[in-house]
Amino acid sequence: MAIDRREFLKVTAGAAGAVTVSGLAGCASAPAVAKAAPKVVVVGAGFGGATFSRYLKLWYPQAEVTVIEPNAVFTSCPFSNTVLAGINKMEDITMPYDNIKNVVNNFVADYVSSIDSAKQTVTTKGGKTFAYDKLVLAGGVELLFDKVQGYDAEARKTIKHAWKASPDQTGALRQQLEAMPDGGTFVMSVPMAPYRCPPGPYERACMVGQYFKKAKPKSKIIILDGNPDIASKKPLFLAAWKKHYDGMIEWRGNNQPRAVDAAKMTVSTEFDDVKADVINLVPPMRAADICGMAGVRVGLDGKEGSWCAIDYRTFESTTVKNVHILGDSTLTNFPKSGSVANNTGKICAYALSEMFNGRAVDPAPVVTNTCYSASSESTAFHVATVFRWNEEKKSMLPEKGANGISKEESELEFAYMESWAKNVWADTLGLPEGYKFTAKG
Repeated sequence: MAIDRREFLKVTAGAAGAVTVSGLAGCASAPAVAKAAPKVVVVGAGFGGATFSRYLKLWYPQAEVTVIEPNAVFTSCPFSNTVLAGINKMEDITMPYDNIKNVVNNFVADYVSSIDSAKQTVTTKGGKTFAYDKLVLAGGVELLFDKVQGYDAEARKTIKHAWKASPDQTGALRQQLEAMPDGGTFVMSVPMAPYRCPPGPYERACMVGQYFKKAKPKSKIIILDGNPDIASKKPLFLAAWKKHYDGMIEWRGNNQPRAVDAAKMTVSTEFDDVKADVINLVPPMRAADICGMAGVRVGLDGKEGSWCAIDYRTFESTTVKNVHILGDSTLTNFPKSGSVANNTGKICAYALSEMFNGRAVDPAPVVTNTCYSASSESTAFHVATVFRWNEEKKSMLPEKGANGISKEESELEFAYMESWAKNVWADTLGLPEGYKFTAKG
């Protein structure tokens, strides 16, 4: 099914479902009557799921929280482009789940195989079934490889997307760049919006350019962008490309890849076939597959969609009760970023803790986003946005006077970027004071 961008564009004027404080939110009839501990199942322990789990146990420790996460360690997508530049290595953006495991009631290392929203159960591939009162889905995005002809399982052995950071993606792409001859061509793609991390592809071009500048100065970068224009921080990226990588980076708008040939090493658009030495193909995206299992991949019109419409005040699905969605899977006007996932994880944890206590949730929540992009090995820039719930328009709107973007790149912002990353990692994972980070800006 093709991604429907119309539902994404409806968000700024969209409606959210009404907050329902019922069921588990009921108060005990007398102090002597104990309420059953609510069972909360969290699928995914990224920036949204891990943050939610930690803060819910902090604010409502009675909750029985089960986290289902297949990965043994947390690997950060923010900062992963610095691995391609050679600034950091995979181990520098990889951190343990130890504190999350110590905080929650159950940490299950497995994949989810099915979700029954009627019976309110989640079943894993390992055969375990968990009942829930509240289900929190924080699975990020599903990459739609079938939307690019030839991008099958065999092609994916050599052509990497590296949009979910891991050794076999980010690490493998770095190795391919190292093996590429000087004077070679690196072809990368940008999917049509909405997609995870709007400035990410353009930062990636900077970071690969940084590596080429030092190790392979005769090489070239071609960006095949499915969008008609640079999707984020355009003036800043154009200035950085001109200043640091003049003549090395070629951007082509309205060039959505239609097909890929791993044997011939070509990417085909509707205009031509582009030959490459290394291909980094990022396909279109939609809400994570677990959202499809739960039946919450629904647009604002109530019909099947690519993303999940939510009540902004509780992050509950507008179509399936007791299912809450965090981070990249949601149909919102927020950027799909680690910062937003971390922030909304806290808001959802707060909302559920209030509901469990029989209290009303915040009628006007605030969501913040801060996004840094590295432009060279020593400079960066940022964009920051504050969104507030508007009851009249039933939507989250940017707060006037509370938003900003860098005027230009700077070394100071590079230092801020490093501090931001370490703070959001520590906050998401509950890393102990004095944790020895090794990542550089």
